[in-house]
Amino acid sequence: MPHTDVDDIEIFYDVAGDAADPAVVLIAGGGAQLVAWHEDLVALLVAEGFRVVRIDNRDTGRSQRFGGPDDVDGGYELGDLGDDVVRVLDHLGVAAAHLVGHSMGGMMAQMVALDHPERVRSLGLLSTIPGRDPRYILHGERPELLVAPQRYTRAEVVAFATEYARSASPGRYDPQVEWHAWAAGEAYDRGYAPEGFSRQWAALLRAPERLDRLRGVTVPTFVLHGRDDDVLHWCAAVDLAEAIPGAELQVHADMGHLIPWELWPDLVATIARTARRGEELSSP
Repeated sequence: MPHTDVDDIEIFYDVAGDAADPAVVLIAGGGAQLVAWHEDLVALLVAEGFRVVRIDNRDTGRSQRFGGPDDVDGGYELGDLGDDVVRVLDHLGVAAAHLVGHSMGGMMAQMVALDHPERVRSLGLLSTIPGRDPRYILHGERPELLVAPQRYTRAEVVAFATEYARSASPGRYDPQVEWHAWAAGEAYDRGYAPEGFSRQWAALLRAPERLDRLRGVTVPTFVLHGRDDDVLHWCAAVDLAEAIPGAELQVHADMGHLIPWELWPDLVATIARTARRGEELSSP
């Protein structure tokens, strides 16, 4: 699988689907690797006629590291993370794509839309926020991310992921504990670097407020959030949808920070519907 070679920044990505189809880029959240986007979800999007790109964000998986095990600040900004998405598009020769980002990935998608609007045809903003308004932040200040992280064994990482999956899927949805355990082990094997999340966190702490600038976004957009998200409050989704002209808003009861598998058909239908609007608007 390829790495970018733009500006000597190496970002790993994979691709599924026909090169002639419109590109949908799936951008994972903080500390997460591209395997966070399940292959079955990718297959559903490919079946809808899209070329699907998944990215290992910098400092995760097989992408470039921006420090060593004790470095908790890589010296980069949220905008640099967004630029990595553009680097992948450049490497693929894709002029513009449909961006779907979860949590930090949604913040990255916002930055691409603001800094490189010509590269974006539609936006999907999942469980994310437009700034650091205290109303949005439910996870606290995370002081543990400001110091060199403790390192854990593979078994411990899998156990943590298993417990989080059980606790983060309230209500009627299946927490898919077995898959989350597999994904945690797979991510460990692909590239265990917990300090990478600390460096991403440092960039998020410096991230610019975006809500006012987002009022100028003109591409079709949808915003999706869980009413039971205990990481980021769903009021952020309301603010995003009110700011971006014509944005579609979905707030799902019994959904936490992660997107339940039972909602995948609705998510795929929404991505497809929004992307096709973007394709129509971009046609000459």
